[in-house]
Amino acid sequence: MIIAMALGMTAAATLPARALVELNVNKGNVEPLPIAITDFQGGDALGAEISGIVSADLKRSGLFAPIDKSAFIEKIANPDATPRFEDWKVINAQALVTGSVSKEADGRVRAQYRLWDTFAGQQMSGEQFFANDANTRRVAHIIADAIYERLTGEKGYFDTRVVFIDESGAKNARKKRLAIMDQDGANVRYLSDGRSIVLTPRFSPNRQEITYMSYESGQPKVYLLQIETGQRELVGDFPGMTFAPRFSPDGQKVIMSLLRDDGNSNIFAMDLRSRSTTRLTNSTAIDTSPSYSPDGSKVVFTSDRGGRAQIYAMGADGSGQTRISFGDGVYSTPVWSPRGDLIAFTKQTAGEFQIGVMRVDGSGERILSTGFQQEGPTWAPNGRVLMFFRDSAGGPKLVSVDLTGRNEQSIPTANFASDPAWSPLLE
Repeated sequence: MIIAMALGMTAAATLPARALVELNVNKGNVEPLPIAITDFQGGDALGAEISGIVSADLKRSGLFAPIDKSAFIEKIANPDATPRFEDWKVINAQALVTGSVSKEADGRVRAQYRLWDTFAGQQMSGEQFFANDANTRRVAHIIADAIYERLTGEKGYFDTRVVFIDESGAKNARKKRLAIMDQDGANVRYLSDGRSIVLTPRFSPNRQEITYMSYESGQPKVYLLQIETGQRELVGDFPGMTFAPRFSPDGQKVIMSLLRDDGNSNIFAMDLRSRSTTRLTNSTAIDTSPSYSPDGSKVVFTSDRGGRAQIYAMGADGSGQTRISFGDGVYSTPVWSPRGDLIAFTKQTAGEFQIGVMRVDGSGERILSTGFQQEGPTWAPNGRVLMFFRDSAGGPKLVSVDLTGRNEQSIPTANFASDPAWSPLLE
């Protein structure tokens, strides 16, 4: 459990204000904002560890450029005191982060930060957090999210987790385990033992719960797993093959494609309370990879009913099925953005795999990443960054890219990794 409390403004906040520093992330070309992040005082090495995680989070976003500490002129001794703003303006630090870490009498860690606008000479925000030792990394991610939101006006995405398939062993005898980690690759934990093949894990949009497929009985079955308790539940025992289950935005339904004896793959939705199933498509083609819009009113999916796999949209009840992609190549794995404005997809054309986005009507297609054998995009909860997996050097690895396509980052994992799914912000 993490408890947050706002920190009061210092005397500097009463100074006449000029325009506070801000970062317009909606411009076409965003220059990273120079920001100075000092080592948090106290807590032995813990202060430097927390400030280091904050710095790494902000740098990976591509929107911030942390300044090398060797350039700092003022050495912060009291993080609650007003900084010497002139010393920070000299090194072009447009924003400054100071903070401290201490141990409370009850054993909890207290971490606090202050965010300063160096050119306006003002404190922009400040909070303190109380947490146990196990949650100190989370505190750092929460601080990074708070700074990100204050400077960009958008929610951050650092206090999140990613569930994925950990792959180890020889290529012809690959062991696949369900795994979860922090969004930066830390705190990996295994959720299955690798004795059965597991595929396509997907997060609930409002709970720390996932749905996934397992072949432990020899046939693919869909399960629900409570991450914290380990409680597992069989969604249903469907005849034939099951593919790519996903939650509805309210977490009350799972939508998936089922392959029946007639050889057709169609899309079905299951109510998780009543276990009743509704068929949404009735096609002689292959309809698969369904994904709900964030308001739950529509579904996007792929179908080869036009001769090759393209992206289609329909109402959540299956009405109004309409093709929305018309580009060259084969489309797959469409996923609606949490903001509702874009659809991410995988596209295969001219021997290459591409990760791209389009508007919800299919217009404005943009390719963000091109490579060999890459697929499976998943959205960060703020709709600003995508993660996917790419085959390279013998196996798949995780990669993230932002909506500009210019900030591509490798996600560190001990083994090969595929099929990522991003969690909502933790609570």
